[in-house]
Amino acid sequence: MATYHGNVTSMAPSGPETASAPVIRTIVLSDLHEALRRGWEDFKAVPSHAIILCIIYPVLGLVLARTVLGYSILPLLFPLAAGFALLGPFAAIGLYELSRRRERGEQPTAWDALDVLRSPSFGAMLGLGALLLALFVTWVATAQAIYIAAFGYEGASGISDFVTRVLTTRQGWWLIVVGCGVGFLFALVALCVSVVSFPIMLDRHAGAGDAMVTSLRVVARNPVPMAAWGLIVAVLLVAGSLPFFLGLAVVIPLLGHATWHLYRQTIEPELNPQPLPPRAHRERKPAADFPANLFPWRQK
Repeated sequence: MATYHGNVTSMAPSGPETASAPVIRTIVLSDLHEALRRGWEDFKAVPSHAIILCIIYPVLGLVLARTVLGYSILPLLFPLAAGFALLGPFAAIGLYELSRRRERGEQPTAWDALDVLRSPSFGAMLGLGALLLALFVTWVATAQAIYIAAFGYEGASGISDFVTRVLTTRQGWWLIVVGCGVGFLFALVALCVSVVSFPIMLDRHAGAGDAMVTSLRVVARNPVPMAAWGLIVAVLLVAGSLPFFLGLAVVIPLLGHATWHLYRQTIEPELNPQPLPPRAHRERKPAADFPANLFPWRQK
């Protein structure tokens, strides 16, 4: 397993910890560049796999853009695009698995990414993913409410009319300031609870609660690098959204792989990792017993 040195220094927590509690490292801004570099190397090694996993995002972006234009809800196009930052940590769980396997010296395939579905903590990942989805829905609803507060229920007649409203009127300036401020708060919450949550659930099979607490500790220990990481994510997502979200086919896998390496830099590796318990043996039942095998108590 790869280890990190250089600017990364280990710092033990101030209070007593159990043997399994993760130890947080302090990092510097140059470590973010290293995480992105390693993420790019992973992407170059398995580009087709990453694109297959993430092609849904540019396709979804095109569908959303067409839907927005067709149903006159153009003001929601930007909030929907910005919402990728909220859902991205969960969407990249397959990419974490690919990076983990490359870290071990393996040559991962697309099927290896699906092994995350068999992780003992996959249920916890779904739970935290549902939380991020709820945060995304709340953000979109809030963005719509902000737009209605600024311009009322009258929709824009087209892109030029919408741009003119937003950039040349006092209501538009208010919309930009308030919308970006509220969006920043949503992104901050998502960053704090998920920056390393999914990687640690995949790597150590932690529960959702423990993973979120660890993410909060990472942000508290490294506020400046984590703020810079959030800014990097936001800038790359905006760049990837142009034109027509096609750039997300590269940006999403890059950030996914880089997040795994950021996790490795911020969390000390386990000294004595616990092996996974063997799977329980399931007795194979002949098809001739169907549907009787659905009611085992009737066979006693």
